[in-house]
Amino acid sequence: MENSILSIKNLSHRYNSNWAIRDINLEISKTGILGLLGSNGAGKSTTMNIMCGVLNQTEGDVYINGVDLRKKPEEAKRQIGFLPQNPPLYLDLTVDEYLIYTAELRKMDNRMIKSALEEAKERCGISHFSNRLLKNLSGGYRQRVGIAQAIIHKPKLVVMDEPTNGLDPNQITEVRMLIKEIAVEHAVIFSSHVLSEVQLLCKEIKMIADGRIVFSDTMDAFNNYVEPHSVVMYMENPPLADEILKISGVKNVEFIAERQARVYFTGERDITERLIETSVHNDWRLREIILDKTALDEIFKQLSTKSKQS
Repeated sequence: MENSILSIKNLSHRYNSNWAIRDINLEISKTGILGLLGSNGAGKSTTMNIMCGVLNQTEGDVYINGVDLRKKPEEAKRQIGFLPQNPPLYLDLTVDEYLIYTAELRKMDNRMIKSALEEAKERCGISHFSNRLLKNLSGGYRQRVGIAQAIIHKPKLVVMDEPTNGLDPNQITEVRMLIKEIAVEHAVIFSSHVLSEVQLLCKEIKMIADGRIVFSDTMDAFNNYVEPHSVVMYMENPPLADEILKISGVKNVEFIAERQARVYFTGERDITERLIETSVHNDWRLREIILDKTALDEIFKQLSTKSKQS
C-alpha cells in the first residue's frame, strides 16, 4: 500500500437499500492508463466519485499515495485530479481565471501557480484561449479546459469519467492523444461504456457489471478471454437463412441487408472455414467474411456468468 498511487480495499456503497457497488478492490502502482469499463448504471461513476472524495463510501477504504482519503481528505485530494462526466466549469470566467481558481482550490503555493497555469494550458493546447470566456469555447475546448484543471496541480492520480462523451470524431481523437500524453507522467483512470475506446487507450482493464468487478487483467487477456460469437458474410448470390442454418455449429442467421448476413455460431474455431467451403460448394459467391465483435452487453453477460461460477 505504501508504494501504491491508489489502493482500494473492499469498497461498497449503498443508496437507500440498494447496493450500487460491492467489494471493489483496485490497486495502481505506476503511471499509465487503466480502463474502467461498464455499461451505464454499472457502478463506474459511484466508484470514481468515492475515490475522488466526492462521495463517502458505506464500507471499505481508499488510500491515495498511502493517505487514507476518509481520515485525511484534504491531504489525499491534493494528489487527485478529477474530470467528471460534465466538466465543472464556470462559464462566465476566462480560461486563465478559471484555472487559477482551481489551482487555489487545491491550495497550491501562490508562487507556483503561474508556471503551473502556463504548463497546463500548453499541454492541453489552450494557451491561445487564455482570455476567452469559457462560454464562448466549443465543446472540445471546454473538455480540454476540464482536463487542464485536473492536472494543473500535478497530481499522482488523474480520474476521467467518460471524457470523450458528446465530442465529435475529430475532438475525440485529439482528447485521446492528450490522455495518452498525460499518462506518461500520471496514473490515469479512464472510464467508458465504449469497448473500442478502452481497447484503443488502455493496457489494463477493470470491467464492472452490476456493481462488481467481473474482469481484471490486461487488454490482451481480455481480448482472448471473450470469444467472438458471430461473423458477417457478404454474398453476391445469398441463399435462404435456412440453408446457412444447416451448417454444423451455426445457431442463428439474420440478414442485415439483402446480400449481408450475420451468422451466430456456438464457438467452434473452424466455423469460418466451414462457411467458406459451403459457400464455394453452393456458389453463394462469398465476397467478404468478417469476425464480428461481441456486443458489450453480451460480454457483460458472459463475464458476469463466469464470475458467479468461479
